[in-house]
Amino acid sequence: MEKKDEDLKKAQMLDARARNISHNVRCTECGSQSIEDSQADVAILLRQLIRDEIGAGKTDKEIYSKLEDEFGETVLYAPKFDLQTAALWLTPVIVGGGAAAVLAYTKHRQRTNVHIMALNLIRGVSLTPKERVTILEVLIPPPPPPRGVASRLRKWLNR
Repeated sequence: MEKKDEDLKKAQMLDARARNISHNVRCTECGSQSIEDSQADVAILLRQLIRDEIGAGKTDKEIYSKLEDEFGETVLYAPKFDLQTAALWLTPVIVGGGAAAVLAYTKHRQRTNVHIMALNLIRGVSLTPKERVTILEVLIPPPPPPRGVASRLRKWLNR
C-alpha cells in the first residue's frame, strides 16, 4: 500500500514538473500558445519529449537547453539577455527615460522662457536679472496648498 502511494506521489510530481516546463515552451506551430495549451501535433510530440527527458533523469535546464538547441531560442517564452536581445529588454527603459526627459525639459522651458520672451517682445528691451526674477515670481502661480491632516491642523490652530 505504501509503495503504491509513493509511486503515485512520484508520478504526480513528474507530471507537475512536465506541465511546468510545458507552460514555458512556445508551440512552434501556433506561436501564441504554450505547448501545454496547444493541441497541435508538434505540441503533443514536444510534451511527450519532455516527459521522456524527465523519465531519463534530466534536469529542467538540460531539457530547456535541448529544446533551444533543436528549435531555436524563440521556442522559450523568456529569452536570454545577450547582445541580440538587449534591445528587447532595454527598449522600455530607454523610451520611458526619453519621455521623462522631454516632459521635464518642456515643463522647465514653459515655466521660464515663454514669459521672458513675451515681455522682451512687448518692451523691445531685454530684462535685467532682477526684473526677470520679479516677473517670474508674479507670473508663475504659487503651488497648491498641501491637503494633509497636518496642514488642516495648522490652519485650524491659526484661527
